[in-house]
Amino acid sequence: MTQTVPGAAPATAVDAASIERAATRLLEATATGVPCAPVRELIGADDLAAAYAVQSQVIAARRTAGARVVGRKIGLTSAAVQQQLGVHQPDFGWLLDDMDLTGAPVVPMERLLQPKAEAEIAFVLAADLVDGPLDLAQVRAAVDHAVAALEIVDSRIDGWDIAFGDTVADNASSGLYVLGTERRTLDELEPVEVTMSMSIDGVEVSTGTGADCLGDPLRALAWLATTAREHGDPLRAGHVVLSGALGPMRDITPGATVTAAISGLGTVSARFSDPTAPEEAQ
Repeated sequence: MTQTVPGAAPATAVDAASIERAATRLLEATATGVPCAPVRELIGADDLAAAYAVQSQVIAARRTAGARVVGRKIGLTSAAVQQQLGVHQPDFGWLLDDMDLTGAPVVPMERLLQPKAEAEIAFVLAADLVDGPLDLAQVRAAVDHAVAALEIVDSRIDGWDIAFGDTVADNASSGLYVLGTERRTLDELEPVEVTMSMSIDGVEVSTGTGADCLGDPLRALAWLATTAREHGDPLRAGHVVLSGALGPMRDITPGATVTAAISGLGTVSARFSDPTAPEEAQ
């Protein structure tokens, strides 16, 4: 496994063999559906260059298998989620076309290992974010529209026993995502002012606001635009960007229905399969 995607992280002191072993471990967990041991024992808990190098190899392997990059996700933007995982800064991962289950009647649990749900704003870009200051004004102008989103986060690491390096290497603990249908331009919506309520089977389990996402979802987008450019692969027109959780993530069980309501953007829902149910076990 030697291929890397453009934008691999800067050089690291971790040897190439350890990075390859970490990537192989994560890919095997995905292929077998069996969570693996933390990769920090191979690359360290906080060597970001090593962690992004592993992420790059994982994504390269998925692209070789036929997946196509459609955007990015920002992780760990919510103080509540940072507290849940014991970290104190954001990270990013890649969105691939096979992760998008928008419009699917059911989310197949067999594609997931240890899923959790979080509610977010998704931005769809109308312009590249390559040159310029990449400040709030520029990223706002680059957004075509925003929609409500559910990110179905997942970890290949057994028991979510993750340090920062583990989640970065594991494509920012990404899984799948579902986008809502109500589109709003940023002339119609102020992301920092939204409120969010997420429920599972009709019971509210998570609440938050736009300000809970790194102070402002557009600030999260500006952070990603700058970081992506630094890594050599800037954001492009047409990319979908999941801007980060507006509140705590919650576990998903088979058969559950998750719904997020975000003011100004309506609702977005996902129903998860239950392989033990008679109608789905056939």
